[in-house]
Parts: sequence; C-alpha cells; structure tokens
Amino acid sequence: MSHHSPETHTLKVPGARLHYEVRGSGPVLLLIPGGPQDAGVYDGIAEHLADHYTTVSYDPRGNSRSPLDGEPEEQRVNVHGDDAALLVSEVGIPAYVFGNSAGAHVGLDLVARHPTLVRELVAHEPPCLTLLDDPSEMMAGGKDVYDTYQRGGVEAAMGKFLELNGLESEPKPGDGGAPADNPWHQDAETYERVSGNFDYFFSHGLMPLSLYEPDVDALRTSGVPVTVGLGEADAGKAIYDMGLALALRLDTDPVAFPGDHLGFGPHPEAFAGTLHRVLDGG
Repeated sequence: MSHHSPETHTLKVPGARLHYEVRGSGPVLLLIPGGPQDAGVYDGIAEHLADHYTTVSYDPRGNSRSPLDGEPEEQRVNVHGDDAALLVSEVGIPAYVFGNSAGAHVGLDLVARHPTLVRELVAHEPPCLTLLDDPSEMMAGGKDVYDTYQRGGVEAAMGKFLELNGLESEPKPGDGGAPADNPWHQDAETYERVSGNFDYFFSHGLMPLSLYEPDVDALRTSGVPVTVGLGEADAGKAIYDMGLALALRLDTDPVAFPGDHLGFGPHPEAFAGTLHRVLDGG
C-alpha cells in the first residue's frame, strides 16, 4: 500500500461551506461520517482504499472545518443528503457511497432521492430506530441523552450516548490502551476536532437524525444496490438490530464488518478489505 496524503478542497453549498479530502485514483468512493464525526475518522480506511478508489471524505455541515453561514438549525437528513449529492456532482458521478451511523442515513436519503448519482451504497449500522418492532425504549434513551445534555452539558450526556450506541467509554484490556476518554481510536487531532462538535450534535443533531425513517420503497425501486453493514462485535445490541431491521425490509443479506459501531477506527485494514469486497462484488 502506498501512502496517499489527501488533497483538501472546499465546496460552497447552500448555507455552508464543506471541507473535503481526496485521495487515490479510480472510481469515486464517498465516505459519509456520522453525527459529530468528520473526515478524519476515515483516514485509516481511506489510506487502504486509495489504491482502488478516488476516496472522498468530508466534514458534514456544521462540523469541524465545514462552517455554517448562519446560526445552527435542527439538522435534517435531507439537507445533508443534498450536500452529499452536490459533492458527488463535483467529484464524479456515479459514486460508490459508504456511510456510518447517521451518515448511513444520509447515504440512504441520497439513494432514495438522487439514485442516478450512486453506483452502490454500503450503509454501516444505520440507527433506524423507527424500524424496530418496539422503538419506544431506544426513543426514550435518545430523549434521556438529550435531556441530560440540556441539564448538564456534553460531559454529562456523553456516557449515556456511548452506551446507547453500544460503545464502551472505558478501554477493554488488550485493545491498545486507547485513553478512557477516546473510545473512537482517533488520532489526537481528529479527536479534538470531533469533541468540539458534540454541542452542535447533542443540541441540533441527535434527535432529528435518529428519528429519520428510510424510504424503503424508494430504496427498493432505485436500481441502486444497498448493503447493510453490521459490526460483528455488536451482535445482540440495539444498534445491530436496527440495521438488521432495514436489511429485512430491503430483502438483502447484511454483511459483517470487523469491530463495533466505529470499527473502521481500530481495524482500518480489515474494514477496508471488507468494504472493497462488497463493492467489488456488487
């Protein structure tokens, strides 16, 4: 694997300016971060994929280096979806698309409303709580995170948020001893940027992004292959069941990915290999 340092660019979109990073060559592969995350969380897999794809990762509007023009508003999946569509139109149509968590919701929205822009989508652990047989417990959990944030701020809400997504806030022995306050396995620079996004995420993103309901009919008739990725370490957790619920409705087999909800962080090579196999076979 050769080392690919990213070219950084900006794209003006309605109401914001997007920071995006391009590596490698080949067909375009858009990497959509979830919730509070930014382009940096994909550095590891982008490195491994850049020999096969032109990888494009970005900071979603309002996060990190993608400033909003005005005051923050409630985040809407379709606005993020339009941003992704503009980005794909800028870098190359049609694109392979990978999205994690709420970024998987953005990918699903992109396929449902702009199918001609997408060659294939891998939706990794979309938090489709509306598709659960009984979403009330997860909804109450999300509301509890939000209320805790309103009362006590980011620190108070973080533990509950991690638990809700099946993430550990303490490292387990033998996982390389990531610091206890960095369950994401991010480099220090990315971690610092992403930590700065949690106020915006908890106040304006958490509830609207998680209540998004994918348009299953539009996805099924889009002509775009959609694969649901599930973290093999997440079996039995709510986040896994949500992805499974979507795969069942799409009548497709989910694919096991290494690690947990953010498995691309600690397992970049194996994760990139799985993603490439899915796209290559699609």
